[in-house]
Amino acid sequence: MGSSSDLTRAQWRKSSYSGNTGGDCVEVADLPSAIAVRDSKNPAHGVLTLTATAWGDFLKGLSAATK
Repeated sequence: MGSSSDLTRAQWRKSSYSGNTGGDCVEVADLPSAIAVRDSKNPAHGVLTLTATAWGDFLKGLSAATK
């Protein structure tokens, strides 16, 4: 979905649930036409890109599962 030029300018942010103890966490970046997700401890390993609709559905499902 996103190109490498999209990712070079991506502004990554860590999950609000991430602490500063080096635990497992993900980073998310808003791209012009997608949402990018990567492992913060291994950012060069790969990036998952999702449409905004798919990302929203994922977050809704996650929220429902944690209630």
